[in-house]
Amino acid sequence: MLPIDIHAAQNLALTEELKQDAELRAVHAELLSLDPFGERFAAVLRDTIDQLLNGEITGRYDWGKLNKTERTHAGTLVEINLQREFDFADGQAMDYQIAGIEVDCKYSQKFGGWMIPPEAKGHLCLLVWADDYKSRWSAGLFRVREEWLNHGSNRDAKLTVKAEHRDKVLWLWRDADLPENVLLHMNPVDREAVFALKSGQQRLNELFRRAQKRRIGRNVVRTVAQQKDYMKRVRGNGGSRSALRPEGILIMGDYDTHRMVAKNLGLVIPGEGEFVSVRVIEAKEDQAGRPCVNLEGKDWTVATEDDPVVSAPELPAHTSAR
Repeated sequence: MLPIDIHAAQNLALTEELKQDAELRAVHAELLSLDPFGERFAAVLRDTIDQLLNGEITGRYDWGKLNKTERTHAGTLVEINLQREFDFADGQAMDYQIAGIEVDCKYSQKFGGWMIPPEAKGHLCLLVWADDYKSRWSAGLFRVREEWLNHGSNRDAKLTVKAEHRDKVLWLWRDADLPENVLLHMNPVDREAVFALKSGQQRLNELFRRAQKRRIGRNVVRTVAQQKDYMKRVRGNGGSRSALRPEGILIMGDYDTHRMVAKNLGLVIPGEGEFVSVRVIEAKEDQAGRPCVNLEGKDWTVATEDDPVVSAPELPAHTSAR
């Protein structure tokens, strides 16, 4: 995520009128204080999309597979889930009160497609966009003014922001990284190989074989396993972690000890509820420049395609099984 000072630089071109909007600046400051790098906001968007996909029941991973009613409901879910995450007070006229100021929330999967109701005129809107295909999202604040709006002809008389006035949005986070929908972005051949298997355990094993060095979130595991005890299917004692050890594959979870292994191997570090898999091999003396981790008294490094398959070591102990 972009740090605050870069976001501030992106907003230097704001008009003097917006700079003097005390409410706009107060809400902007409050939201950045709650989530300086947008990590909580991005997690809400990722979880909301996954909630709509409902992969555990449907096996879906693609926004395009949602029906019209489900897509329409996305805005309501984003509004609800943001309020739950940040504990925004209920608004009197709009959705929320943030820093004591009325704020409406509008989400669109198409950038610029925010549908603003007539009653929001004069108020602040939190405009949110996320695109699962691009793995990008944005959120900004907009003062709803008549002259900055397109007047649509839809039944609800809802309005959109004129393209030339999108510069009136005070961005909180602009074109930031959305946590990846791994199944959507996998090589189609690999994805088909995963879903071709009959049992949830087999599918998970294949996922961790084929989606190495990538963060695999809880919802991906749920979609692939399609079983209520899906997290159990990742663990040792019969899960993917023990099943893939003979193939040299480690599966790091979100424990500090596992994160340190991932860091030492030069991999992405799993966040809360995430896993990262990788095939390893015992490091050789001539591989001194490669990232290594010491496990079971030996140095291990990430295997290449040319390296032989050897059994992986045990991961460091942690306080509870995952």
